[in-house]
Amino acid sequence: MKFEIKRKTGLKDIEKNALVKNDAILEILEDAAGEHTNKVGIGKAINIEKDHVAWILHDWKVKVLKRPLYADELTVKTWGRYFQKSYTYRDYEIYNSNGELAVIATSKWSLLNVETRKITKLTDAMRDAYQPEEVHVFDEEVLEKPEIPSEFSNSMLYTVSRRDIDLINHMHNIYYLDLAYEVLPEDVYEKRPFNEIRITYKHEIVLGDKIECKYSYYNGSHVVILEKDNRVCAIITLK
Repeated sequence: MKFEIKRKTGLKDIEKNALVKNDAILEILEDAAGEHTNKVGIGKAINIEKDHVAWILHDWKVKVLKRPLYADELTVKTWGRYFQKSYTYRDYEIYNSNGELAVIATSKWSLLNVETRKITKLTDAMRDAYQPEEVHVFDEEVLEKPEIPSEFSNSMLYTVSRRDIDLINHMHNIYYLDLAYEVLPEDVYEKRPFNEIRITYKHEIVLGDKIECKYSYYNGSHVVILEKDNRVCAIITLK
């Protein structure tokens, strides 16, 4: 079942040339998923303390076809697909004020027990509630694992603070992109906005963690690795 919301872009969503930022696009997509979940009633944010489960994100893949502008009236469509026992995919389309397809995206999610911090199996009842569609916006049905560069040309350290933490006590998924932008060399940063974004989340980042952010230009893409104790926590790819 496809679900639809409307959003109007504001001042906080834009950067140079009144173009909507990538983190704002991720926030819009996240809001659409949240509102759909609230309607269906599974893993709702408002019921986490009662139900002890919440959706967690494993992957983003986003492609901007026509970047939205300030005060754009956006129509966001989202639907679940590829429903498995331990994970599911959710796809998106964003249309601008002129009805043009502006953004396509896919994402991979699991349901987490917030007390045990373990993945909860998805049930047939959950599948029935979301009524998954077979439509996928990219050619591939599932996302392949991204490659990790062996050499890096830029790095920085970051200590996770209170402002980074979300309602299930780990660093909110959008802030991974913010960290990636911070470690980009200045000449690369000035090339934004990047129209293709891939983020893979591998391990939780929590309050007080000391994160090493490392940048490499690899296979035609700008790649940032976030590491904690020499373990890769996330891979962000920008083009």
